[in-house]
Amino acid sequence: MQALIIKQGLVLMAAGMAIVFVFLYVMVLVMRLTAMVVPRFNHLLPDVAPKAPPRPAAAAPAPPDAAIAVAIAAAVARTR
Repeated sequence: MQALIIKQGLVLMAAGMAIVFVFLYVMVLVMRLTAMVVPRFNHLLPDVAPKAPPRPAAAAPAPPDAAIAVAIAAAVARTR
């Protein structure tokens, strides 16, 4: 009884693997055929050239340390 179940399991496994192999083989054939056919019709829908990204604006120059110190001193003097 157990040998029959094992034999059926092996047959089912082989059938499943064969079906997957045939499906993958057909898929590869269809992809190769598509790769040969599509370039012939590329002139109907050409790819749009990508736009160049805009250049970022130049960052403002950092103020010198003395100007920062004066601004801090003025803020402190105003709060007292």
